[in-house]
Amino acid sequence: MRDLNRKGLWLGIGWVFVAVIIWLSLTSAPPAFGGGWGGIDKVQHAFAYLVLTGWFVQLYHRWRPRLFYAALFIAMGAALEFLQGLGGIRHFELADMVANTTGVLLGLASALARVDRVIEEIDSRIG
Repeated sequence: MRDLNRKGLWLGIGWVFVAVIIWLSLTSAPPAFGGGWGGIDKVQHAFAYLVLTGWFVQLYHRWRPRLFYAALFIAMGAALEFLQGLGGIRHFELADMVANTTGVLLGLASALARVDRVIEEIDSRIG
């Protein structure tokens, strides 16, 4: 993990993101965003997983934990889709899994684009 002054805080916020995504994926009445424009939910899936992965990418210098979290979040997105299919209220959608994975890959790519230092900058200013 990066040498951050508030490591626990940043990691905790990341796990809150995970919990929110799990809740949004499994709740029987998720909040409606985007007003009914067809396909917006795929953008929302990709964006949620981009933010999630991009957050964890910022917490680690090395690629091994970054790749671990990327794999974990891809597996989480797939598992949540299967759980939705089993629940009888929501539906399994392969396109959602693709959108989730796309978001993860974009979040991972943020490290290559050098936008992986935002948390480090904020942490140094408040620390």
